[in-house]
Amino acid sequence: MSGGLPPRALAALALLFNAFTWGVSWWPFRAMAGLGLHALWLTVIAFGAASVILVLRRPAALGELLRTPVLWVLVAGAGTTNACFNWAVSIGDVVRVVLLFYLMPLWTALLSRLLLGERISARGALRVAMALAGAATVLWPAGNAAQAWAGVGLADGLSVLGGFSFALNNVMLRREAHRSESARALAMFAGGAIVAGGLALLLTQAGRVPAPPPVAAGWLLAATALAGWFLLANLSLQYGAARLPANTTSVIMVSEVVFASVSALALGAGALDARTAAGAVLIVGAALLAAWQRD
Repeated sequence: MSGGLPPRALAALALLFNAFTWGVSWWPFRAMAGLGLHALWLTVIAFGAASVILVLRRPAALGELLRTPVLWVLVAGAGTTNACFNWAVSIGDVVRVVLLFYLMPLWTALLSRLLLGERISARGALRVAMALAGAATVLWPAGNAAQAWAGVGLADGLSVLGGFSFALNNVMLRREAHRSESARALAMFAGGAIVAGGLALLLTQAGRVPAPPPVAAGWLLAATALAGWFLLANLSLQYGAARLPANTTSVIMVSEVVFASVSALALGAGALDARTAAGAVLIVGAALLAAWQRD
């Protein structure tokens, strides 16, 4: 199936496929929202279906997940990541959402210190400072001081929380690397369904999120296809990350910002002014430094 490609090249392509998937995932979420299916409910359906597929193919994964309490931290981290990111890209400026989501050098440094006992080096502190400066540049609205932060909305908050949860997800994956791939993948997909489902139920009852529309073959088939797409992307990530150095994986995954930005700008779902561009340089620069520097 590799067509003669070297293993490293195939692994890099697998990671690019994953980055592309999440870089353009905003489009199906918005398209389905236009059909009346909120991003949270779509996350429940897609990630729930992916979980069922995984359990059917790897039944042992469910038992490992149920008897391993620490994997439920991964459930919570991955679930919060997907619920927040998917909701954010369905309602906010996609370029801004993805940039704020990629404040991972900041969160990873703090969580690695707390959960893994890793010290924050001078280089790590520089990356944190760059990420913070980039976030402030992106978030600080135009206008006078009295209007400061007036432009910060729900999508921004979801992006920051989603990025923090994604960093927790990555740290926990490193910490629990000895667990089976299928159990870790199930924890991530089940988390997406559980967290998004709980949040969707609460917000629907409060009248803040619309209930799912009546079952129709069109959107149900689309949601199922999306589940298969996300499952393949997750397996591609695990395939590529297991065969390439961590720094190489990190550099390739930053291409998600490019995929998201280009697709959003081309389709009118995002804007890139001078201030956002400057923030992008700082945030992406911090992410690239985190990939290249070993401390």
